[in-house]
Amino acid sequence: MSETTRILGIDPGLNRTGFGVIDAVGGKLTVVTAGCIRIPAGDLSERLGTIYRSLSQIIEETKPTVAAAEIVFVNINPRSTLLLGQARGAALTCAAVHNLRVHEFTPSEIKQSAVGTGRATKEQVQMMMGEILGIRGPLQADAADALACAVTCAHTLRLADVTKLGKLQARTGTRSLKTASSRRSAWTQLAQNRNKESK
Repeated sequence: MSETTRILGIDPGLNRTGFGVIDAVGGKLTVVTAGCIRIPAGDLSERLGTIYRSLSQIIEETKPTVAAAEIVFVNINPRSTLLLGQARGAALTCAAVHNLRVHEFTPSEIKQSAVGTGRATKEQVQMMMGEILGIRGPLQADAADALACAVTCAHTLRLADVTKLGKLQARTGTRSLKTASSRRSAWTQLAQNRNKESK
């Protein structure tokens, strides 16, 4: 990710839907905007429509290139899970209509990436998002969760780039580069080859 990748993180919910947009350039992350969409009480279809329209406006204003969301798991209350799934469906449909690829992550993956432990509390996620993104002042829990999704996506995309580079074969051999030492050797060999070519 040498070029700027703008990522929209979404934390869907029928009462509140968090959103967070960040720019990722290499390992540098900066926040563009973050907040919470408050969905008024009403018919289910109206609430889902509010999620869709609000996210659509955010996408049109910020122009992200990719989106990220948390995978929903069945909890103790099946009805709550179903309703959350519908809210998530409205959010993902909105992203798809705007031609955004959505990367999905489990709650533990997001916590591990954002905080360093898969058992992090919401308070820890809020604190770390403030630290990582340099956000001053209070950060709403739903917005923090959405930003954590975006940060996890940024880390994943960067890791994919590094892994792709690591699989490049050194010009002196054909073995796949799997270890850290072999990747370093490949980089050294590549640099040496480029220096020779420039002379």
